[in-house]
Amino acid sequence: MQPQQKFSDSGTGSADQSGTIVCAQCGSPMPPEMRFCRSCGNRLGEGPAEYTETVRLPGGAVGANAHFNGQYVPAMGGSMVRPADSTCVRRRRLGFSGTTWLWIVLVAFFASGGGLSMLVKNVRNNTARSGAFAPAPRSYFGVDNFKDANTNGATFDVASPPGGPADKAGLVGGDIITSYDGRQVKDAGQMMDLLRQTPIGKTVEVIYTRDGNFHNTQMTTISDDEMKRLARVYGGRSEGRGKFGFEIFRTSVINDPATRTYGVQLNWVETNGPADLFGIKVGDIITDFDKVPIRTKDELLSRVYRATPKSIVEVGLLRGGVPMKINVTMGRN
Repeated sequence: MQPQQKFSDSGTGSADQSGTIVCAQCGSPMPPEMRFCRSCGNRLGEGPAEYTETVRLPGGAVGANAHFNGQYVPAMGGSMVRPADSTCVRRRRLGFSGTTWLWIVLVAFFASGGGLSMLVKNVRNNTARSGAFAPAPRSYFGVDNFKDANTNGATFDVASPPGGPADKAGLVGGDIITSYDGRQVKDAGQMMDLLRQTPIGKTVEVIYTRDGNFHNTQMTTISDDEMKRLARVYGGRSEGRGKFGFEIFRTSVINDPATRTYGVQLNWVETNGPADLFGIKVGDIITDFDKVPIRTKDELLSRVYRATPKSIVEVGLLRGGVPMKINVTMGRN
């Protein structure tokens, strides 16, 4: 096939006097083998051979001077054509915006994190059942929880359960442990380390401060099982818990070294409750309850609950700076 003859026959291209084919639209010279004008993109042939030798590709238009495998292919009305023997393949891209890709990445990240967490949890559960990570037995002191004191030492809010080591040793909430088994205690973390190192059932010396004064006592540690047993015995008392007629949230801790005033002040007293009926008033500072020093709110509440209903309890207090003692018959909570 001679393309230049077809061009002149179609009227879209012609030869000048020198025999060179020129574009019928813009007059630019064209090599004999070209089917499209390089200058304006005009198609120089419309015969059957034109369509059997080319195919239309899906997608948007390409630039007017694009090439595939070295062959010139101009853009035509938003479509792209290429020679039939071209090996170029245009890959379709996923039509996701940047925000969509961001959400896909976030979902994949959290999904993988959740799966990892479940895997770690299963491993921990399996190892715990096998005993590989079971906590080592340690000695217990018999308090709610140790915390750092304002100065050196470890303190706590309540000696619990009743009958535990701290309770038997005469310790009460607010005491500051400064020495344990001959070793100085600087903070709550060190106190816990010392308990882990203490054999269960060992009797140790405890040095502590209360109201700025040093005291010492002997205490025998117990196991976790024994702690739980004492708590069950106390919780299962048939006589129930005592009632005083106050609310722990309506109290204030008094700790005034300047006036040597220590205790828990009552900011509310239940009308016709045990305390009210026996002369306890709002503003009274409870310093002792049933002959036990009271220095924290939790210790006061614990001692009230321990008291047997209908029993008579001696309450030590300060009223206007004057110490007083009042006997109160406990109610039932």
